[in-house]
Amino acid sequence: MNQSKVEPEPFEYSYYDYSDWYSNNAEPTKPPKEVILPCDPTVDDKLFNISMLSVSLVVMLILAVLSRKNKFCQGFTRGSSSIFSPANFLDQTQHKGLAMAVFGLVFSKLSMLVIAPDPLPFSKDTPADIKEYMKILAIFYYPLLYYPLLLCGTLQHKVGYVLGMLLSFCHFGVLVWQKFDCPKTPEIYKYYALLASLPQMGCLAYLCVQFLLLFVKGPKTDEDLDSSYYNNYVKLIFKKKSSAASSSAGDKQTLLQRILEVPKSYIYVPEKVFCFPLKLAVSAFVSFVAIYQTALLLVVLVIPILHIVRAGIDENIAFLLLGFGIILSDDRMEVVRIVTFYTWLLEVCYLCALTLSLFISLVMLMKSMILHRTNLKGLYKGEVYNIYNTQKTIRPSRPGVVCWMGLTGYQAAIVCVGMVIQTLVFFICFLFLIFMVIVPVFYGRNLIAFEIVGKAWPAWVTLLLVTALQHVTAKFAFIKREAGTRDLNNRESLFLLTYLLFLINTVMGVIVAIWRVVITALYNIIHLGRIDLSLLHRTSESYDPAYSYYTNSLRVEVSQSHPVMKAFCGLLLDLMVEGGRVGQKIKDAEEGIQENRLSQATRTRRIRSRWQLMYTLVHNPSLLGFRKHFQTSQTAESILNGTPNHTAKTGSKREADKTAAEPVQSSETPADQNKTD
Repeated sequence: MNQSKVEPEPFEYSYYDYSDWYSNNAEPTKPPKEVILPCDPTVDDKLFNISMLSVSLVVMLILAVLSRKNKFCQGFTRGSSSIFSPANFLDQTQHKGLAMAVFGLVFSKLSMLVIAPDPLPFSKDTPADIKEYMKILAIFYYPLLYYPLLLCGTLQHKVGYVLGMLLSFCHFGVLVWQKFDCPKTPEIYKYYALLASLPQMGCLAYLCVQFLLLFVKGPKTDEDLDSSYYNNYVKLIFKKKSSAASSSAGDKQTLLQRILEVPKSYIYVPEKVFCFPLKLAVSAFVSFVAIYQTALLLVVLVIPILHIVRAGIDENIAFLLLGFGIILSDDRMEVVRIVTFYTWLLEVCYLCALTLSLFISLVMLMKSMILHRTNLKGLYKGEVYNIYNTQKTIRPSRPGVVCWMGLTGYQAAIVCVGMVIQTLVFFICFLFLIFMVIVPVFYGRNLIAFEIVGKAWPAWVTLLLVTALQHVTAKFAFIKREAGTRDLNNRESLFLLTYLLFLINTVMGVIVAIWRVVITALYNIIHLGRIDLSLLHRTSESYDPAYSYYTNSLRVEVSQSHPVMKAFCGLLLDLMVEGGRVGQKIKDAEEGIQENRLSQATRTRRIRSRWQLMYTLVHNPSLLGFRKHFQTSQTAESILNGTPNHTAKTGSKREADKTAAEPVQSSETPADQNKTD
């Protein structure tokens, strides 16, 4: 074909006939397509997993022998020392880094199963009909594979720390080796497998360093009831706070300080006198890993496709648009430049939406941690109504235990779904802003949105004037101030103006209704990833499943990990040990061994501790069901938050007073009386 040939009509030729318009019969230059072939690393994944399963089984047997030996030698331990207890999730004083790293490692591994061609490493080229079953098996396999890493830090033994260090070094070294051998993979994006494995590398590296530090420092002996955290928390409660100083400090705040308080309220700052529960700490870290994995997946699913589309745009796009009746320019090269520019704007809008969604998710995560702390402190003080909107008993229940077990998984899944929806909605908003506002203003044409608003300017001006009129008259004409009070004034004019502006306020109500829908939708979309806030009305919070999971899990957490309760439990155990030592001293004295008399300060401190213990046992809700008067005269409906509700009983006032006085007279079991004597 030559250039002198008569140019045919574009609609009578196929796509490949458009090569006549290229100069010198040359094909348009396109970047060569990179083909990523499947890569097999030097360390075979199947052989490695078989070896690690065998090693993990041997480690479990060693740890089982060690835990059995510790129980036999020590006889009584306050912590968990069993291979079937990976971590004490109700202990607020233990080291949280190990559990957080293992949970993040497992979640990062499982998040890659969504698109993995082979869910299990034991089989390659998995058939499509059994791939879903393999994914179900992988959901149970990987937690079992990394279970010894969590167990090595639970038993608090130097041998366990050495084994955990060896396991973590093996996992970390093999993973780095495999990614170094095969940095590119054909799934979705060539570097997706490498980028998705970065959280795994970080968690394994942290485990290596942490096990090494624990081996050097040795196991801790001041965890849970032995820790001073609970006693310090009780001291903080009884510490007097000067209300005058806080109020004066609040009055002296300047405008700049008040503005800075807003961003500070979204930044979580740890407190020395409050330890974050392990379950919520693990949930927060897993949510952070979920945000990273979701953002990475949203990037690699869309951006490479947009790059391919933009690289493949040529002069034929002009005829494609002409088929739809769209004429951007008479020059085909200019059409190519315009379409390429619009495609680039599309990519910019998507990246802006994804960045905004990522930023909002991180901010909401920090805000959730702050609200978690506030809710826990409130429940510790008995402020049940602020969270549940009704009086509830803070005790374990069947749905509460189920929600407490699945809280970490629920929050991670909700964060992922919320981030996807946020990105989609923000992308649509950025598209409207760019293509309907910014680009038309920049080029001075296709001002469709401005034309619609411009044609309705009389209505907008009328609405603004009427709104301003109502605000001005309400401030200066219809409200009078006398002797420091406010009251209505000019009531006749108020009634007349209310009647005259009825129709215009109806039109205003339509705009307010639309604005209400927009505000509600944006608020719910922004807070969709949070489970500590209900997206429903206060009276309908029980119908929000995510918030219901959160509140039920808090009931279990507070009932089993109350700092004041654990402080007195530690005091009880100390008295048991001390009582055994005193009995031994008395026995030795009877045999003729001289015993030193206790000092007055020691006797006073012991008496005070025993009275505090007795007071705690009397008012302990968990012991009410074991008392004789409760079993004979109380019912489950007459108990509210562990406290007898005497008004709910039927009978005379004399019987109610008698029932109210009985817990003080016979509040202790025989075992409790022996401890306090």
